[in-house]
Amino acid sequence: MTSLVSSEETVKDVMGKLKTYGLEINGHFWEDDLEKMAWSKARGELIDPKVALWIILATAQELSTPTLLYGLSLLSLTVQAQRGLAFPIVFLLSEGQPPSSESLPTPLKSAEFLSANDAAFGAKLVAKVHTEVKEPAADYRLDVYGKPQLGQWFEIGPRHVSWAGVMLGVAGAEITFQAVGPKGSLPDKSVINYPLEGLQLTLGEKEYIAWAVQNEVDPDNSYFAKIEGFPESIVFGPYSSEEETEVHVVQLK
Repeated sequence: MTSLVSSEETVKDVMGKLKTYGLEINGHFWEDDLEKMAWSKARGELIDPKVALWIILATAQELSTPTLLYGLSLLSLTVQAQRGLAFPIVFLLSEGQPPSSESLPTPLKSAEFLSANDAAFGAKLVAKVHTEVKEPAADYRLDVYGKPQLGQWFEIGPRHVSWAGVMLGVAGAEITFQAVGPKGSLPDKSVINYPLEGLQLTLGEKEYIAWAVQNEVDPDNSYFAKIEGFPESIVFGPYSSEEETEVHVVQLK
């Protein structure tokens, strides 16, 4: 359980109620520090195969805070990359009403909302743990790395086919480096083909600055980009020199 709520009394009360349902709960208080990439501290625990459910204890007001949403989005992305898109995430609200799905960042849109004031929330979480959910289909891979000494990196690649190049654009941030290498970890070295920088893309009313390479990327290899700042959203997909191409958009806050 991740608690955005700072009250230890509230957290102890929730954990106590969950234990009466036979749920073994470990938890931590959220640290809202994007510069130090504090969101990544819980990654190791959450990608453990023994963990069946991620509970986020919050108030409705906290879920309107951009820095909190951005950190939760990045942690969600890397957990979903390792545990699958169907890995259950549940917001347990101690105050307020759930926000609309449309207002949430892309990685959190499938999360379920429960009220901590509902006497049956424990039983509902037990049912959630034991409910099998079909993994959604996705034709791309997306992961993120946050390391204070190396920076913030996004990893992108196809799941089933090969791309003859990769493009990544960011809104409200800056790409500073790009590389290609085996999936699953940042590459030690990289050779990139025909790199492009500073491409301008417009989707709706949002402007993106994109970088691209023309390396072939397959299900075993990925494109990596270092990003300075905290983008509102990213756009990515196979590189194409045509004016129109199919891309994926992920809102991050």
